[in-house]
Amino acid sequence: MTFKKLSVFAGLSCVLFSTLANAAGYPDQPINLVVPYAAGGATDVIARLVATDISKDLGQTIVVVNKPGAGTTVAAAEVARSESDGYKLYMTTAAHTISGSLYKNLSYDPIADFTPITLVARIPIVLVTAPELNVKTLDEYIKYAKNRPEGVTVGSPGNGSPQHLTQALFKERTGTKLVHIPYRGDAPMINDLLGGQVESAFVTLSAALPYIQSNTLTAIAVANPTRIAAIPDVPTMTEAGLNDFSAATWFGLFGPKNLPASVSETIFKSSHKAVAEPEFTKRLEAMGAEVVNSAPADFQKLVVNEAAQWATAVKASGAQVD
Repeated sequence: MTFKKLSVFAGLSCVLFSTLANAAGYPDQPINLVVPYAAGGATDVIARLVATDISKDLGQTIVVVNKPGAGTTVAAAEVARSESDGYKLYMTTAAHTISGSLYKNLSYDPIADFTPITLVARIPIVLVTAPELNVKTLDEYIKYAKNRPEGVTVGSPGNGSPQHLTQALFKERTGTKLVHIPYRGDAPMINDLLGGQVESAFVTLSAALPYIQSNTLTAIAVANPTRIAAIPDVPTMTEAGLNDFSAATWFGLFGPKNLPASVSETIFKSSHKAVAEPEFTKRLEAMGAEVVNSAPADFQKLVVNEAAQWATAVKASGAQVD
């Protein structure tokens, strides 16, 4: 073996030994948890709940760092470039699996450049209508949207959002005439729903729950495999006649690619313990969320499957961001 080859081998050995040594003592310094949204939103709230409990369990500070911008891509790019040592983690949403199809020029790969750790929770997407629309079932909605010459208006909190892409999948599956009306967030969209300026919407349960409970919006069906405890009388899409139609936004924990298995396992075990607490479940259910608490392998499978599903939806919707 030449001196040059020996030097390269020695250098690689040092890097490997250093990584293993660091993983063995993990964590021995504060951890940054990057969130791609501003403080105060659902993702931020859930991230802070998880961070607080993991911090107690590990005996190490976890700092939540809000880094909104360009959807979720500014934060994701930062995490993708970070060291694979477990000191920079990422709490994001279903938007992560959409970005690979929606954005033309990403500087990272949403699947290959990240290590899925756990799916913490999900918030199902529900089809709601303004009371003035006077439809009560999914069958009535589909017939209305097919037979009305101008179609039916459907709001979303923005182009390329999970809610927008859910309606694109619905339109493709049902052959309905849906006229997409994009808004800048849930609040203005719901205001227009309540005022009758838009007729329907695919919206997260957390945003629609108070209006469904007060009967100011009509919940037609929930895009979830099972009924939701907060709205037990609302059927699933399958129960309402549209088989195997599920869509949700979710909250998941990632690290950068090549995260040591021991580090991933440490974070997963600590997160699993925190999320399993009854008080945590109670707080999330009050937001219209379901606790999932999945293992890394299950989360990886979901990420790959959803990326394929959303790619189909992006193509159907025509949405694209340069």
